[in-house]
Amino acid sequence: MVIWHRARKKKSTGGLYRQFADKKKRELGRTPAHTKISVENKIRTIRMRGANFKQKALGLKIVNLFDSITKKFSKADIKKVIDNKSSRHFARMGVMTKGAVIETTAGKAKITNRPGQEGYINAVLIK
Repeated sequence: MVIWHRARKKKSTGGLYRQFADKKKRELGRTPAHTKISVENKIRTIRMRGANFKQKALGLKIVNLFDSITKKFSKADIKKVIDNKSSRHFARMGVMTKGAVIETTAGKAKITNRPGQEGYINAVLIK
């Protein structure tokens, strides 16, 4: 199934708008990454417009953890997803997005970046 980010073809009355342009590459959309916990890091590189690249994390096992008290970064293993404000189903499915609360070996942490678009996870310890 192809995903397009474009205005609808139908009016609210049910009539059709006339097509004035063909599909453009810039309107192309993709399926979400749905980053989950895995045994090894699974990262897919996608070429974007302007010869740029996006790292889609499909599965990750390590988080870059920031401790706000000691002001230091460390790495920790991810155990499970506790809560996800994006969708209540994401917490049950184990999907990690920005704002999700995860259980790590160092304690609970909140994800501060977008792993589905950046390829890694940054998080802040919750005390």
